[in-house]
Amino acid sequence: MSRLIAPTLAGYRKSWLRADVVAGLSAGAVVIPQAMAYATIADMPVQIGLYTCMVPMVVYALLGGSRTTSVSTTSTIATLTASTLIGAGVAAGSDQAQSDLITLTLMVGVLLLLARVLRLGAIIENISEATLTGIKAGVGLTVAAGQLPKLLGVPPDNTATGFFQVLWSALKQIGDANGATILLAAGSIAVLYAMKKFVPRIPGPLVVVAAGILLVAFAGIDDHGVALISPVPHGIPLPALPSFEHAGSLVPGALAIAVMAFLETVSVGRGVRRPDEPQIDTNQELLANGVAATLGSFFHTLAPAGGFSQTAVNQGAGARTQLSSIVTAVLAVLVALFLAPVLDDLPQAALGAMVVVAVLGLINLREFKTLWQIDRIEFWVALVTALVGLAAGLLPAVAVGVIFTLYLVLRELDRAHIVQLHRNERGHWRPGGESDPTVAADPLVLRINSALYTANVRTTVRAIESRSGIGEDAESSRPRALVLDASRAYKVSTTVMHGIRDMLKELSDAGVTLYIVDLPESEKPKLRTTPWWREFGGRRYFDHIDDAVDAAENDCATAAKVQESSNE
Repeated sequence: MSRLIAPTLAGYRKSWLRADVVAGLSAGAVVIPQAMAYATIADMPVQIGLYTCMVPMVVYALLGGSRTTSVSTTSTIATLTASTLIGAGVAAGSDQAQSDLITLTLMVGVLLLLARVLRLGAIIENISEATLTGIKAGVGLTVAAGQLPKLLGVPPDNTATGFFQVLWSALKQIGDANGATILLAAGSIAVLYAMKKFVPRIPGPLVVVAAGILLVAFAGIDDHGVALISPVPHGIPLPALPSFEHAGSLVPGALAIAVMAFLETVSVGRGVRRPDEPQIDTNQELLANGVAATLGSFFHTLAPAGGFSQTAVNQGAGARTQLSSIVTAVLAVLVALFLAPVLDDLPQAALGAMVVVAVLGLINLREFKTLWQIDRIEFWVALVTALVGLAAGLLPAVAVGVIFTLYLVLRELDRAHIVQLHRNERGHWRPGGESDPTVAADPLVLRINSALYTANVRTTVRAIESRSGIGEDAESSRPRALVLDASRAYKVSTTVMHGIRDMLKELSDAGVTLYIVDLPESEKPKLRTTPWWREFGGRRYFDHIDDAVDAAENDCATAAKVQESSNE
């Protein structure tokens, strides 16, 4: 049970307490104002972000496997939340929107827990890095464009969707921009970048929030047209029940959010794991994220996920365990109880500046360059995913990304991995390369160099036949015998068996005799019960390549003598 509940607190030492408390306070100085800013991305009041720093953070601290990952929410999750609610026809800022948010976050939690029960962690992780690179770029630019009305002091166009429409709707109002708002936004962005570069240990978001509130309180910049956030309710959130009016429309978005929340949390956890810490268990993370979202939903939270920036602050301040996250959650509760009236003086431009700096950090042109250098197909996957995100929104981009991922997986599965084996001077069989041309030999010795599946058995059969000189690429001389090493065909299904049976007939019709070597021991009991094995296995199956080669040479010699006798 100790590994399931509070695994990072097992064996806690007193000497870690001070570091965890300091790290929790430092992370709180970043994560609380940042989460409030992300709530505005989701078209939610800022207190929703504050509430997300409470229950979900404590739940992950008690169940998560990463010692230093800080879990609240992220810009990706916030953007997906906004897209999902808009797609479901929920009006931004309405009471119905907050009820549907409870439903959406609950659905995310249930989907993650279902994935945990089915042990789908490793499968979800198959979404390629190229897809995630494209999604992050699309998110970064779209969210940044969405903050322009706050930075310019103009009203947002709620009918505009997608990067290009949002950008145009803001730019065409630039003549009506408020000068004081622009100065505050530009100064906030400059401060955030400067502090991140020159004094990274001081939390820039906290400085920007404090400066904005002080400018309102003592300089009265709100009298010059600088817009403030909506009043923040005093106190902690009370439990509420979900509304299922739009539940059906929320399912696609909930699925996308669940996938992204899991991937972000696991990516952060693995990225900050120290060498002496246990490996990140994907199923443990599914459980932690699922319970955090499920319980958090009843307390008006966004779907939780691990964030890189807040985790970096947490770890940089010396966090040793998830006790630091509990300290951050306590700080969020104290802010809600005692500082809510102060937060009412926070300018929207300051929050917008924090969002812009955070999300532009998602766009990494070096990742695109690396993809171009290593795999052009993955580069185009990333670029197309990003463009779809910019033109049609994040949900279609996630869908396209998943489709591309499935395509890449199936494309790789469909590849035939066949190598020719050569005997060296010591009598050992050594493989050549998969792309090496076939060297004439009789018997020809090949190895199936990967597991066989329904997706690749036909391709593999065609590749073996081609190397044996059968088909369009037929060579002038074919081997009389083919020895096939099947030691790496770890599982033999009915489809695989039928494929080998068809190949056996094709080879036989072409005058090539097939010998099979070293099937996995786990598959032999099943194969021995089949008619195919009774017909083939007793005569032309061997445990070792040398035995198969000797049998093939003897059979060929016998056949040659028979042919000579018949000719006489």
